[in-house]
Formats: sequence, C-alpha cells, structure tokens
Amino acid sequence: MALNNTYDARLLQQETAVGAGVQLLLLTVLGTAIGLGPAGWLTGLAFGLATWAVLSRALHRTRPRSFGAANRVTLGRATLVGGVTALVADSFQSPPPVTVLVALTATALILDAVDGKVARRTGSSTALGARFDMEVDAFLILVLSVYVAAAVGPWALVIGGMRYAFVAAARFLPWLNNALPPSTARKTVAALQGVLLLLAGSGILPYALTSGVVALALALLTWSFGRDIGWLRRTRDSAGHEVERVAVDRPRETATVGAP
Repeated sequence: MALNNTYDARLLQQETAVGAGVQLLLLTVLGTAIGLGPAGWLTGLAFGLATWAVLSRALHRTRPRSFGAANRVTLGRATLVGGVTALVADSFQSPPPVTVLVALTATALILDAVDGKVARRTGSSTALGARFDMEVDAFLILVLSVYVAAAVGPWALVIGGMRYAFVAAARFLPWLNNALPPSTARKTVAALQGVLLLLAGSGILPYALTSGVVALALALLTWSFGRDIGWLRRTRDSAGHEVERVAVDRPRETATVGAP
C-alpha cells in the first residue's frame, strides 16, 4: 500500500511539475516574441510558483488517486492566466500587445466551459477540481479588472476584489459559508464577467462604451452577490432553528427507536 501511495504521489508531483514547466515555457515565448520586462517576468514567475505550491499542497492533503483530465484542462487554463498576468503587469511599463492578451484570455475563457464537461463526462468531479476551477476564474477576473482599471478608473477594481472581500467577510460571518442552491443566473453572471472585461480591454470600443461595459459587469456582479448574501442571511436563522429543533427532539426520537 505504501508503495502505491508513493507512486501516486510521484505521478501527481509530475503533473504539477509539468504545469510549472509549461508556465515557464509560455513566459519564455512571450519574452522572446514581445520582450517582457522585469515586471512581467517576475509577476508571471511568481504566479507560476504560487500555483505549483498551492496545488501541490492541496493534492498532498486530499490524496486523489489521479490528477484527472479535467484538472489538466484547468491547469492549462491557469497557465494561460499566468501569461495574461505577466502581460498586465508589464502593461504598467509599456503598452501591451493587445492581440496576444485578448487571444490568451479568450482561450482561457473558452476552456472554462470545457473542464467541467470533461469532469462530468469522465465521472471525475471532485471538490478539489471545483475549487481549483473557481480560483483560476476568480484570479483571471481580478487581473482583467486591474487591466481595465487603468483605462476607466480604479472603481473597476471592485469587480475583481468582490469575491475576495466575500471570502474575507466569511471569516467573521460564518453563515456566509453556508451552501447556496444551484443558480443558472449566478453561473451566467460569472461567465459574463470575463467576456465583458475582455471586451472592455480589447481596445475596440470608445471610452464611453468601454466604461459602460465595465459598469454593466459591476452592476451584474453586485446584483448576483447581493442576491446570494440576502438568501444566506434570510436562511441562517431558519437553519439555526432547525438545528435547535433537532436537538430538542432528539431525546424523544431516541426514546422511540427501540419501542415495540
């Protein structure tokens, strides 16, 4: 058993190492083709190292039997996000190659619709895979909001920071961690964030329309978060009362378990 566990661990380490290597290769290609500056290189390398470290730790903790095809797709998406991150960091020193940035972002957004389907088709859906997918999505939105903020103003940063603010608030308000019911509207709004921010950052729209697109993204995201927070707040008391009722009824239930 120990040998199998060690073998599996090595295979998982190889998967994350390959991901880190591909990230370095992408940065090298970008550096050769467009001449990444120090900010782009350092940010891209930091992203790749952080992704490798966090993912390796999560795999070691959950000990899955295999990495899975869906996680490979998500890891590829994370690599593209690392390239976008490097380009955005470099944009503060020199104008970025918008075509390359748009191509990397668009591919990452398209692949976002692939990994979930692969996981369901192969029966390999896991909590780790879902969390990995969500974190990659959230970070891409953060990076894109930083990029468009340079054009429309710092208020666009609220889009990228909203999810992280929600996670921080949940540390002090545990009821925010309660499970939410499935929602097509939530998924649609989440998917639109990347599309709208990519459209705003593409440079094909005049300033007024660019600001309007970003404002629309912010309005939709605010509505979605507000609706979910409202639902969690309304249901926290009923959930607490249900737990209390079960605790009160438990002695009576226990008394009837062995009744003839």
